[in-house]
Amino acid sequence: MRKKSTLRLLAKPPLASQGTDAERLQAVTQALLAFGAHDVVSRIDDLRFRAAVHELPDFFYIKDRSSRFLYANSATARSVGVDDPTTLVGKTDFELWRHEKAVEFMRIEQEIIATGEPRLDVEDWIPPVGDGEMTCRLTSKMPLRNDRNEIIGLIGISRDITERKRQEQLRRRQAEILEMIAKNEPLEAILEALVLLVEEELSGISGSILLLDPDGLHLFRGAAPNLPAAYNKLIDGVAIGPKVGSCGTAAWRGERVIVSDIRTDPLWEDFRGVVSQFNLRSCWSTPIVTAQRNVLGTIALYSPQVREPTESELEMVAVATHIAGIAIERKRAEDRIYFMAHHDDLTGLPNRAFLKDQMARILFQARRHNRRVTVAYIDLDNFKDINDGRGHAAGDDVLKEISARMVNCVRASDIVVRLGGDEFLVVLVHQASHDAGIIRRLRELKRVIARPLKIQGCDIVVTSSIGVASFPDDGHTQEELLANADAAMYRAKNLGRNTMQHYTRQQDTRKSVPLSEEEELRYAIAANQLFVDYQPQIELASGRIVGTEALVRWRHPTLGLLPPSQFIPLAEDTGMIIPLGLFVLNEACRQNKSWQDLGLPPMIVAVNVSAKQFGDPALAEHVVEALQASGLEPQWLELELTESTLMDDAPRALSVMQALKALGVRLSIDDFGTGYSSLSALKTFPFNRLKMDRSLVDALPRDDTTVAIASAVISLARKLKLSVVAEGVETDEQLEFLRESLCDEAQGYLISRPVAPDAIERLLQERKMLASRA
Repeated sequence: MRKKSTLRLLAKPPLASQGTDAERLQAVTQALLAFGAHDVVSRIDDLRFRAAVHELPDFFYIKDRSSRFLYANSATARSVGVDDPTTLVGKTDFELWRHEKAVEFMRIEQEIIATGEPRLDVEDWIPPVGDGEMTCRLTSKMPLRNDRNEIIGLIGISRDITERKRQEQLRRRQAEILEMIAKNEPLEAILEALVLLVEEELSGISGSILLLDPDGLHLFRGAAPNLPAAYNKLIDGVAIGPKVGSCGTAAWRGERVIVSDIRTDPLWEDFRGVVSQFNLRSCWSTPIVTAQRNVLGTIALYSPQVREPTESELEMVAVATHIAGIAIERKRAEDRIYFMAHHDDLTGLPNRAFLKDQMARILFQARRHNRRVTVAYIDLDNFKDINDGRGHAAGDDVLKEISARMVNCVRASDIVVRLGGDEFLVVLVHQASHDAGIIRRLRELKRVIARPLKIQGCDIVVTSSIGVASFPDDGHTQEELLANADAAMYRAKNLGRNTMQHYTRQQDTRKSVPLSEEEELRYAIAANQLFVDYQPQIELASGRIVGTEALVRWRHPTLGLLPPSQFIPLAEDTGMIIPLGLFVLNEACRQNKSWQDLGLPPMIVAVNVSAKQFGDPALAEHVVEALQASGLEPQWLELELTESTLMDDAPRALSVMQALKALGVRLSIDDFGTGYSSLSALKTFPFNRLKMDRSLVDALPRDDTTVAIASAVISLARKLKLSVVAEGVETDEQLEFLRESLCDEAQGYLISRPVAPDAIERLLQERKMLASRA
């Protein structure tokens, strides 16, 4: 009775077109299980049920006890590359699949036949037939019994779930990326994982994510793991615009840009030469935007083929763009929160919380690499007077300006912290254990702070008291270093303010009262009241200008133009000669390079080095910085030293001069002939040139003794392969004598007074006139 009712169910014509695939498959299976294997095959034909079975998208087949096919529907036949399902009858899997897979199928099916236990809903990855791809099937295999309940074969049912598995994998990967965002993992790692996911899903595609900078002007690399590294480097930092490839244009427009052929599209006109070498033919870029339509960056897909994206590719990009937007906005929000918690509202400088976070790391690295760390505790002098006299708004402006100056003065690896009020801390890191330039850097920082400010239309000078402590000498922890630097700062205040003191356990009770002249000179250096004139030096044989001497002047606001004789002694006595000398050195290098940039003939610029400046351990470093800042090549700089400067400590002087010579700069001995150690100096030190003192030149050619001395000096210099320049030449007779005596060069009022840089330019243009005079 059960057979007959089932047959009637199968015999209903609408079954071939009614119900879902699963329902039809279940109906067919239930019906076939009621018959023996041979009856089943004939029953399918007899009941004209063939259409219903062959329309099924799922794989349906019947096998005997030896796993030979008795029946297979069209889907099964197509899966093994066969058009006619009947050709499978009598075959086994060994004739259709690779040996390893056929062995696996046979083992499972023989277990089912032997045990009578079905294998239901088993996921199985099936190897491709020909050039196809692996597919995943959900397979059920059940024993087939006869009327005596004997197992005579099996029925197999499979469904291709490859797309479902792909979607599951896609959702799982998307969830993993969202989990990375939730865990606040690095943005670079999140974006790279997102690009890799897109590339896995889309065949033959390379992806990239570019991030728009905070100014909204340039795109920088976010992730592009499989694009050529050289291409990534070339486009990193590209400016956005209406005709800047796909990404730059997409960011500019705020809308998707599809370029199917890079070689012909006008948007890539300016970049074809760059991209042509990388086998990239099409590029589709979509802007990553916030809910308010603000552009955060772009996501781009590159293909080596000329084509446009498919709908599925655009859908994938839409999902990836949404996830990228979440990640980027989350990172920006985190950065804003961190910045607000670790930075000062007024100045934007790091605060105490930031300092606490960073100092442990800085000191750990210093211990590990045997480096020093210096902290400078800075307090602005009399800042309360500014707040009380000009108001808190003026005080805020001062704090902001001073903060900006300090940040611009230190290196990128250093830290400037606002501790509160008018107190700051500068942390100088990455110092070698023997770094001798740290004091020079701190002095420069102090000078920068003291430059006049223009606040509410008035000039204000703010000086500072600075206390310095260094790791490891003055403390091993953050707390020790700050406490000791603070103590040194209060010591600086007690010594009259506007000074810098290094922490010492032995209190120095000396007092220093700054002179008003010193304050004026300090202000002059900071306020650019000093300037440099240049006196030409000519080659006597040709009359052409071959060098200049840099001579500093002071344009005093009340006393007018002051010559060096009126302020150089003050600078020497107060120690201001070092910053003054650095000003002249830097200005002379800058001006000489400026003349060269104008196309004028290159020449040497000579700069006087004072005794105290020569004694500065950082002199060579200062010279390197001046040359690098100006771009002047070292052979065009000459440093003039006096013999008295050298003879006080000859071994040290020789070491310093050798270091300077190693840089490539020239050295000359100034005022030669006025002391008793000149000959020894010429023998000991590596000079390039000597300057004959004006006291000798002044008596030429009238005084026979002076003539003999000058002739001897010139002859000696030539034997020592030194050039000679005579300074103070004021008459034609002096010039003629020097020329006849084979003196190399001359300078003085007869040739030119010290003049401004633009006058030197005119003299160089008119050098033919000088040559005719010579």
